[in-house]
Amino acid sequence: MHETLIAEAAEQFGTPLYLYDADVLRDTYRRLRRLLHPQVDVFYSLKANPNISVCALLRAEGAGAEVCSPTELRTALDAGVAPADIIYLGPAKDASQLRACVQAGIHAVVCESFDELALLDRIAGETGRTVNAMLRVNPEQRAPGAALTMGGKPRQFGIDASEVAEAGELLRGLRHVHVMGLHAYLGSRFLDHEAIIRNTREVLKLADALAAVLGSPLETVDFGGGFGVAYFDNETDLDVEALARGLGEAVEPFAAAHPRCRLITELGRYLVADAGLYVTRAVSVKDSLGETFVVCDGGTNHHMHAVGIGQLVKRNFPLRLLSPHDHDAPRHRYTVTGPLCTPNDLLAKKISLPRVRPGDLIGIERSGAYGPTASPVHFLGFGAPAEVMLLDGRPRLVRARDTVDDLLSRQRLIEPVPTPAIPAPGGHMRRTDIIAALRDGIGAVTGRQIVDLPEDTRLFDDLDLDSTSMLELLVEIEEALQVEVDPDDMQIVDLQTVGTLTDLFARRAGTAAGAC
Repeated sequence: MHETLIAEAAEQFGTPLYLYDADVLRDTYRRLRRLLHPQVDVFYSLKANPNISVCALLRAEGAGAEVCSPTELRTALDAGVAPADIIYLGPAKDASQLRACVQAGIHAVVCESFDELALLDRIAGETGRTVNAMLRVNPEQRAPGAALTMGGKPRQFGIDASEVAEAGELLRGLRHVHVMGLHAYLGSRFLDHEAIIRNTREVLKLADALAAVLGSPLETVDFGGGFGVAYFDNETDLDVEALARGLGEAVEPFAAAHPRCRLITELGRYLVADAGLYVTRAVSVKDSLGETFVVCDGGTNHHMHAVGIGQLVKRNFPLRLLSPHDHDAPRHRYTVTGPLCTPNDLLAKKISLPRVRPGDLIGIERSGAYGPTASPVHFLGFGAPAEVMLLDGRPRLVRARDTVDDLLSRQRLIEPVPTPAIPAPGGHMRRTDIIAALRDGIGAVTGRQIVDLPEDTRLFDDLDLDSTSMLELLVEIEEALQVEVDPDDMQIVDLQTVGTLTDLFARRAGTAAGAC
């Protein structure tokens, strides 16, 4: 991204913000699509970045959608993805989610348990429809090389392959669900293309072995994805050309044996990470015990991914100074932090940068995936940042930043019920409690804020009360103290000062109420 456009976006929409480059999104998808086997469809995993404009751009290029929540389903549909190009995953789909899938008429619900399959069959029966489903299979083999292993070991995802192999009778008993294929996802963020190819071969072999269990020809097989992106030093990006050649060799015999079977690879991070830049502004630069900190207006509340969760040693995402600077000047070592009240709010640890000054823009690259939606955006009430897409040479807002009103609009204030005054031990009501109730009551009746209320304050002369407001005041105090006063038992002397009225309520509480 050109730094002039970045500065323009920051000036127009404020910081912090996410910038997505539409040209990079298109180029990444088109290159991969050109290299992959023609029988392999690319489905975009919205979990990586559910922004509707990002989804719409990839849909326009030909991508389907893999969704995991009602909001993601709605996003994909509103972005223009055809229902026939949507699959719905997730290990805890309830009846409302399954009904939404049935109503939308999506390509398939990926069922992750036999209980879910039975529930889908019942819901489909209620609507009088036949619904497509796929079984998510948890293979026995593991997936070495994955940054995050999703299968091949005990997991909440999917059904163990051994159980699927014995499920023929159960599947034949379904009346309203058509099980059309299988899904397996072994791991995430592979940087070794050979590992992806090897895993794909294993999944396709498993699909072949389980085909007979379905009782009908395979119509769809999702062999996962997990294409990685290099974030850190000493990491190397995938060799996508070698990957595509190997996948083609793995897919070709399977495609020949199952010519009508739709093959899906689901990709999220790989499609969007490189297109995103997180832009934050330095608020201060300060030294502490020999370390120099750049404190920014945005941090891990928007970019938790940059923390490096799961790493034993903190490693920095690619980060650069965006503001104009002398490229030949000496560099300095900084720790870049955000606005949160926690020492864990670290965007970068002891990173080498040109001299940073307050007001400078700092960018974290490769930030298009797992940004605000995988971050604690509500921590301290800062809210989600703006999201902007660079399209046709100019920045366009694709998500407005949260405002204070946005963040508070979902909350509901319950007015606390006044707590009755608690008598002190021995049945005595504290004098301070009576005077506090009197002060609050005068404030309620007169509309004035009463801070100091000496006992010699005259109720009528000093506070300008009349007989009507005095009655209102007595009601306020009675309710606050849960003590009743009979007007017929009152003397004019009781209403002279704050002290005499306090004495009255103390007597009515059954005590002479000494000072506390």
